Amino acid sequence: MALKQPETLLHVQTAPPPFHPRVLPSHTLSADYAVCREVMRGASRNYSFAARFLPADKLPHVEALYALMRVGDDIVDVQYRGTAARAAIEQFEELYWRAFDTGSSSHPVLRAYLHTAHQFHLSPELMRPYFRAMSEDLSISRFPTFADLLHYMDGSALPVGRAMAHILGAKTRHVRDVYKQADALSIAMQLSNFWRDVAQDWSRGRVYLPQEDLVRFGVTEDDIAAGRITPNWIALMEFEFERTEGYYRQAREGVRRLASGRWAVMSALEIYHAILTDIRSRGFNVFAGRAGASKWEKLRLVASAWRQVR
Repeated sequence: MALKQPETLLHVQTAPPPFHPRVLPSHTLSADYAVCREVMRGASRNYSFAARFLPADKLPHVEALYALMRVGDDIVDVQYRGTAARAAIEQFEELYWRAFDTGSSSHPVLRAYLHTAHQFHLSPELMRPYFRAMSEDLSISRFPTFADLLHYMDGSALPVGRAMAHILGAKTRHVRDVYKQADALSIAMQLSNFWRDVAQDWSRGRVYLPQEDLVRFGVTEDDIAAGRITPNWIALMEFEFERTEGYYRQAREGVRRLASGRWAVMSALEIYHAILTDIRSRGFNVFAGRAGASKWEKLRLVASAWRQVR
C-alpha cells in the first residue's frame, strides 16, 4: 500500500515566558556539559557518531538536549519500577520547571540545558509533551492505532527535532518553518528504533506496533513472543517500513534548510535509515541480534551525507 503523504502531528508551542538563568562560573558550566557528553556517549552509539560532525560550538548544546531526554527515559525504563518510577519522573519534571522558575538547578544536566535554552530561546513549554509521554510510558504499553502512536511520539520524539532546529538555526524566515521536516525526521528515527527493538520492548512488556496493524496483517503477540518470521510478519514489517520511509523522504527536504549542522543531521538520517536496510537484509528477523550499520558502513554513510549537503 503506497502512502502518498506521511501522517503528521503538530504540537502548538506557546511563547516562552522570560527567565533569567544565574551566571555560573565557566568551570562549573563546563563540568555540567561534560556530564551531558558522557550521558550521550554512553547511551547512543548512532546519535553520538553523527554528532561528531556538528559544528564545535553547537555540539555541547545538542549533548545537553540529548542528556535531558535520556535522564527521563532511563527513569522509566532502567532505574526504577512501578510507583518509584512515577515518583522519580514527577520529581525530575518538578526540578525542570523549578530550574526555569529560579534560573538554576541542583542537577548538572538541567543546569546545562537551562543554559542552552537561554542561548537559543527554547521555551520551557517545548518539553511539556515529553514529560507527558514519559508518564504515559508507565501505564500505556499498547497503542490501538497509529494515531495513538503518533500522539506518544508528539512527546517522546518531536521535542528533540524542534529543539535541534532552534540550536542549529534555519535558513528560513522563522525556525518554525522547518518544524514539519524536523518532526518527520524525529518520527522516522524513533520508528526505526521501534522496529529494531521489537524483541527488547516485548521483554519489557511493551508493543509499539499498532494493534490495528497486527490485526490487519494477522500477526499475534504470541508470534512476537516466539520470534516467528512468517509471511504475515514480513508483510507487516514491509508496511511499517514503507510508512517510515515516507517520513525519511519528507525529512530530507528539510536538512538543507538548516543554517548549520547539515552534515551531522544528514549523517544521522542516513545512519538511522540504515537500520531499516539491515533489518531487510536479515529477512526481517529482529529477534536475533541488533540491526544497524557497522562502523565502516557508518563512515560510508557519513561520506554520502557530506556529498548530499555540500
